Amino acid sequence: MDQRIIELYDEYTHAPLDRRVFMERLVALVGSVAAAEAAIEAIAPNYARAAIVAENDPRLDISTFEDAAAGVKGYLAMPKGVKLDGATNFVITIHENRGLNPHIQDIARRLALEGFVAMAPDLLLSLGGTPKDVDQAMAMFAKVDLDKTAESLARLIANLKAKNPRMKVGEVGFCWGGAMVNLVATKAPNLDVGVAYYGLAPKLDDVPKIKARMMEHLGALDDRVNATIPPYEEELKKAGVKYEIFKYEGANHAFNNDTGAERYNKAAADLAWGRTIAALKQQLS
Repeated sequence: MDQRIIELYDEYTHAPLDRRVFMERLVALVGSVAAAEAAIEAIAPNYARAAIVAENDPRLDISTFEDAAAGVKGYLAMPKGVKLDGATNFVITIHENRGLNPHIQDIARRLALEGFVAMAPDLLLSLGGTPKDVDQAMAMFAKVDLDKTAESLARLIANLKAKNPRMKVGEVGFCWGGAMVNLVATKAPNLDVGVAYYGLAPKLDDVPKIKARMMEHLGALDDRVNATIPPYEEELKKAGVKYEIFKYEGANHAFNNDTGAERYNKAAADLAWGRTIAALKQQLS
């Protein structure tokens, strides 16, 4: 697909760009309304592709969780037979700007198969929860208070750790969720590890508050996000934060999302996932 189409779609989903303007610009690029609709079909997420790990996988226990004190609830995936009260290695899985959808639930199940207790909160909860309509979900994110959301997640981490002195907690987030991982790390001094996929950097003045090990996965073609990373890296260095930044050549924003065929990059996704799991196991075991 023409890289200009991918960049226009990213602008539409993140700016946000008015849909009418988006369609006018897309039609100008591809030549007709029919071709524009075909391009959207090719690039937009298709959740029928999401289930790499089946919802009824016998190796897992699937349920929901709620931390009323933190104001957080969502999807829970655990290795079969693990007792929640005795678990010590939690990974909070933070969704993109489409909310808690089948793809993120599948990511949680993948993490559970690696031995972690994976909690995937619905961070549109305060607005009524993630709707099925993707465009409606994206529009709702303009109303989300980022700082309050990050503080809720920081309270969730603190509450988990208060239950067991051996508790280790990590975060993995994608796109909007990647930026949220970086933001939460500045507000949760007891976070052990944060892994951000193509997430915007946090406020630079807050970087010295980070105590977790950080890992950033970036698509080399993702100019919007990548522009925020060099000054972030400088502040990480100054603060003595342990971090790794990986940039994947030929990869776009959302390269890990296997429900969007045109931006998914299997080679980059597999390499980033292997590095993610290694970091989580090292920090949370």
